[in-house]
Amino acid sequence: MKALTWQARRRVEVTEVPDPRIEQPTDAIVRITSTAICGSDLHLYELMGPFLDRGDVLGHEAMGIVEEVGAGIRNLRVGQRVVVPFNISCGECFMCVRGLQSQCETTQVREYGSGAALFGYTKLYGQVPGGQAERLRVPLADYNTIPVGEELPDERYLFLSDILPTAWQGVQYAHVPDGGTLAVVGLGPVGQFAARVGRHLGYDVIGIDPVPERRAMAERHGIRTLDQEGAVGAVLDATEGRGADAAVDAVGMEAHGNPVVSAAHHAIGALPAPVAQPLLQAAGLDRTAALMSAFDMVRRGGTVSISGVYAGEADPIPMKSLFDKQVTLRMGQCNVKRWTDTLMPLVEDAADPLGTQDLVTHRPALADAAGFYELFQKKEDGCIKVVLQAS
Repeated sequence: MKALTWQARRRVEVTEVPDPRIEQPTDAIVRITSTAICGSDLHLYELMGPFLDRGDVLGHEAMGIVEEVGAGIRNLRVGQRVVVPFNISCGECFMCVRGLQSQCETTQVREYGSGAALFGYTKLYGQVPGGQAERLRVPLADYNTIPVGEELPDERYLFLSDILPTAWQGVQYAHVPDGGTLAVVGLGPVGQFAARVGRHLGYDVIGIDPVPERRAMAERHGIRTLDQEGAVGAVLDATEGRGADAAVDAVGMEAHGNPVVSAAHHAIGALPAPVAQPLLQAAGLDRTAALMSAFDMVRRGGTVSISGVYAGEADPIPMKSLFDKQVTLRMGQCNVKRWTDTLMPLVEDAADPLGTQDLVTHRPALADAAGFYELFQKKEDGCIKVVLQAS
């Protein structure tokens, strides 16, 4: 089958790879119909090469049709249309029953001290082949699939795999008071949904991004937007000098700024894996411009919720200021299945209140996927969200 594979830093290719097969009785094989490029895939493209092998299949936002099921499958049938959550969890362990599927004790990658295994996301998370492919093996498939209807297009359902529950969790973790002000830093795909979720829940939402096309998309959904330049002062001015009640960092380590850290990323990414891995695990630094701005624009006693992915273990954090302001921090990998039942009615609502059909800007075929990694990273051609058509 064809699949998007990692080859080297900033080089991915669509190649022929072996078809997946049933390996455990609880597996299923899903023929992929739509699969997206996520902002966190750019971390693999740019930085995380030391934890990848040439030929690894990437991708963790996918949906399709069940083609084959193992003998132990009870709830799926061949021909069923499903979304595949990006975390691989069991639904039965201590963590899963508490809604912490991203920490599943059955699939935790203990070799690296990581949480639950993820599709298409390096040795740190199990090196499980991902969904930017024509077919995908889904472990523990009774739990790690979300059956969906046949009437609506893929784009109404696909984002249940990652970015929509990630945005919802980010806003929930922000603990915005009723009618309060929420600042969303970064209006990429997760930030777009976080801003829309905030508005849907009745908050005064301010979205911040340096890219005009991203601000324009958010404005179509009633979001007040600001350019990144001067955003902290503007948020303070809009909130009687106090700051927002809460801020969501929807950027993570892809933030603009800090050329020194950016150069370090380039240098580490070029090192041999045995040398680079311990550096990233023990002394890695992120570009934290977005996070620092969130700290600056949240009010005293407010909450900063971090949805953007970070990988550094040596990031400097302004503990004195955070302590003095009594800022609460919430963060973490999304627990996808925790939010499915809440989000499904919104996704299937004829009014499409979260605008699932106004996010995708590019819809190439899977065969053309490689060039869209570069386009997405450079934010060119108005690129906000890429969905690959696998079949």
